[in-house]
Amino acid sequence: MSEEHNGNQAEAADAGIRVILADSQAIYRVGIRKIFALEDDIRVVAQAETLENLYAALQRYPTDVVLLEGQLIAGTVDAIPQLVKRAPDSKLIVQVTESDENNTVELYRRGVRGVVPRSISPDLLIKCVRKISAGETWIDNQSISWVIEAYRAQAQALTNPKTQPKLSEKELAIIACITRGMRNKEIAYQIGTTEQVIKNYLRKVYDKLGVSDRLELALYCLHHQILKTDAQTAEAPYAETGVPLKAKL
Repeated sequence: MSEEHNGNQAEAADAGIRVILADSQAIYRVGIRKIFALEDDIRVVAQAETLENLYAALQRYPTDVVLLEGQLIAGTVDAIPQLVKRAPDSKLIVQVTESDENNTVELYRRGVRGVVPRSISPDLLIKCVRKISAGETWIDNQSISWVIEAYRAQAQALTNPKTQPKLSEKELAIIACITRGMRNKEIAYQIGTTEQVIKNYLRKVYDKLGVSDRLELALYCLHHQILKTDAQTAEAPYAETGVPLKAKL
């Protein structure tokens, strides 16, 4: 783990904005720290070079803002929710490259307060940290462009049959239950399986459709009429259980 904590910096941080730098590149962390060192109200209380190091640093150092390299959470779907859970009072800023821009909407949805390019100027980065520390959400012109492009691409994908998400019959049946407000226990009983299996299916469905919770799932499916077109297909596999699809405990 790579952490730096010089002198009485932790005590001094109480008078300003406490920042953790989480970045795999040591030279980048050094550069950012030098930028923040020129500001009286911003203090770097720790540094982390991996996601695991960041978790440990958050437990050890009270933090206002985490400046996080996007590549550290690449491929880890639950990283942002875990960070929010572990440090609910810390606000997240993610620095991304152009190759990561398609994830901008998802980052904001999962709890990130600011998404900025790696090439952001020092002045803008300092302004971003201050705004987010004060409780605001940072969306600059670049982020707005990424969000617009992401939604445009999503809209095109939804209208293209070749790119529409493919849902299995069991997934459709579970979604039908969700739209009727059924709980996992009720769905498991109806389908004849366990709650854990239902949870596993829901995670897969969330990933396929790009939603984050049951409400978004229900709204998505109702808006795109997924169940209307596949209702008979979804219900057929479970007719043999003898349990009506609308039955509840």
